[in-house]
Amino acid sequence: MKSDIEIARECRLKPIEDIARQVQIPVDELEHYGKYISKVPESLIDEKKVENSNLILVTAITPTKAGIGKTTVSVGLALGLSYIGKKNIVALREPSLGPCFGLKGGAAGGGYAQILPMDKINLHFTGDFHAVTSAHNMIAALLDNYIYQHRDEGFAMKEILWKRVLDINDRNLRYVVTGLGAKTNGVTMESGFDITPASEIMAILCLSKDEHDLRRRIENILLGTTIEGKPFRVKDMGVAGAICVLLKDALHPNLVQTTENTPAIVHGGPFANIAHGCNSILATKLAMTYADYVVTEAGFGADLGAEKFFNIKCRESGLNPKLTILVATTQGLKMHGGVALEDIKKPHSEGLKKGFENLDKHIRNMQAFGQTVVVCFNRYATDVDSEIELCREHCENMGVGFAVNNAFSEGGKGAVELAELVVDTIANRPSRPVVFSYTDRDNIETKAEKVVRQVYGADGVVFSTAARKMLERVRQLGIEDYPVCIAKTQYSFSADAHAYGVPHGFKVQIRDIVVNCGAEMIVLIAGDILRMPGLPKSPQAERIDLIDGRIEGLS
Repeated sequence: MKSDIEIARECRLKPIEDIARQVQIPVDELEHYGKYISKVPESLIDEKKVENSNLILVTAITPTKAGIGKTTVSVGLALGLSYIGKKNIVALREPSLGPCFGLKGGAAGGGYAQILPMDKINLHFTGDFHAVTSAHNMIAALLDNYIYQHRDEGFAMKEILWKRVLDINDRNLRYVVTGLGAKTNGVTMESGFDITPASEIMAILCLSKDEHDLRRRIENILLGTTIEGKPFRVKDMGVAGAICVLLKDALHPNLVQTTENTPAIVHGGPFANIAHGCNSILATKLAMTYADYVVTEAGFGADLGAEKFFNIKCRESGLNPKLTILVATTQGLKMHGGVALEDIKKPHSEGLKKGFENLDKHIRNMQAFGQTVVVCFNRYATDVDSEIELCREHCENMGVGFAVNNAFSEGGKGAVELAELVVDTIANRPSRPVVFSYTDRDNIETKAEKVVRQVYGADGVVFSTAARKMLERVRQLGIEDYPVCIAKTQYSFSADAHAYGVPHGFKVQIRDIVVNCGAEMIVLIAGDILRMPGLPKSPQAERIDLIDGRIEGLS
């Protein structure tokens, strides 16, 4: 089969004005970034129309290195809904340069179910990631300068919590020392880098309701503690307005199209293993303003992205999905069933059946959030019909809808079964209002306990000495009402990346806590997860090239 970028080149794109007209987005409101990309002002959101739209969440079983294809399913469902005549928009996150040049090579869907122009979306797009990176690092530079300029007045920081970010996987930047050399180079101090999707600015962009809310959140960012023991925030430097200027255009969602010219709104890009893993509230609500059905996704497995979608994004926005789709593959199920990686493409019914335990745990979790669940089987070329039917039979016995997705190879026609199941299920058995895992009144320890026990199946949570010190800081700041955002490996319900299936008899170790006063959430760092990834031995960058003016290797 042709590569993703070859398929993308063959697709005939429509002018972005035509895509906007399909869903009655006013053309004169578009801010163009070339012929096929535009920004759409969030001021067009109509809350009454949002209430009448049908929001569909796409999530997945615990992912494996074999891949699951959640974005391909999300785009494929949008194609399928269009194929059967339903007015819809797919609302997704923006790709990060880190994975694109590291492991994945692209994150705009796959095959004949992509968002386009995929090369621009995967690379610099409309500059949102660069704006977030610049805004975050501008705060770091302004903080360093504030300390330097005011040190003769007796100002000093006892603790600095604000690091730097970069949208590149670079393990050498995890821990750094700045200000070395002459006194004019600044104050020597330890620092480090996270990847841009883990930036609190990224979370703020995705959770802000409007420009005023953006400013409020930026002002409230906690940068550290002064020598007197007082919290020091962005508003104490008087620079929140400058940061808002850097983010002014990034706040507006981006309009693009799919391989079959279905509208797509793409905005924001936090990872679900180290951040909250959802696209912006503004993008989702803008899509819901103009479409009867809106397909969105949450990153990685349902224990990460979907949990945070409900407990953070829905709590903050009031959104209530009408349906949750759980994506599964035979390869993923077999890995969770104990089949070796090199054998997962071969028939192995017993391993497949054993892997159903992971699927079932995710189904029960989503149902506990009040969701009606359907399982989407994302078909790969190596799949055999007998194993697909085993999956169908198992889901039917669970009382859960089941559909096969062939959009990767067939486009919208290959997603008709899924689209029809989705429309029928929403009409006859829509989800209940979201049931949160915890209440705002619960303290941070209780919130963590409830998530790890109810969602992960753990026996409890253990906080390190450093984490307990930060818990005390949270209490002193009076922000225990914030939701928790647990950063952990995506490859397991536990914090152990090698514990496939459904592990039992484990506790989740919280080694550190990051306080996000602007994003209004408490990030709990579990196990050995890192917020600045490293590159693999053979990064995808080795296969990306520019040949005769054409990009190759983004697949």
